[in-house]
Amino acid sequence: MLRRKPFAVAFCLALAAAPLSQVLAQALEWEDELFSLRHRWERITTEVAPERREAALESLAEESESLAESHPQQSRVLVWRGIILASHAREAGGLAALGSAKEARRLLERAIELDPEGHNGSAWVTLGALYHRAPGWPVAFGDAETADQMFRRALAIRPQGIDVNYYYAAFLDDEERRGEALEHARRAVEGQARKARRASDEALREKARALLQHL
Repeated sequence: MLRRKPFAVAFCLALAAAPLSQVLAQALEWEDELFSLRHRWERITTEVAPERREAALESLAEESESLAESHPQQSRVLVWRGIILASHAREAGGLAALGSAKEARRLLERAIELDPEGHNGSAWVTLGALYHRAPGWPVAFGDAETADQMFRRALAIRPQGIDVNYYYAAFLDDEERRGEALEHARRAVEGQARKARRASDEALREKARALLQHL
């Protein structure tokens, strides 16, 4: 009996490890899919010609839908689908953008319920941009006061973020709060680009420089 125990223990451990390996494989699979979506979003928003961006982002948004449906409890997945949809709304413009903007808001709010920091502030700053750009009631949900609150939440999490400061500066400029807009545009120019989003952050840095000249 004693000689059989090591084999029995090893056999049980092998059985226990099999489901764990499957879970790890599934986790790596969605991580890989998310990395691919993020990488292609970065390329589309920084390299693709403006006249082709809307179609490219629409295709990417359709692809991101299945990943979000398969992983509804993964905040990062929801944040990135929200970012892609918000980018599509920006490129589409007008009434054609409302469907993407509303779905982006829903997903980002759900992501924040799962992770209050919203993937290091990304959900908050994207919501701020959505509330800034969307038409107001009764057409849509645009609201300057809410946009300001969203941007401030993002700043509390990542005060030196290039994206946070640029989008907040653009909002403040539209609100004719010139002194504050100057401050945040400068912060955007001086901010440090994120390693995972270097291309898009550097593109926003250039926009912040242009905004400074305008201000």
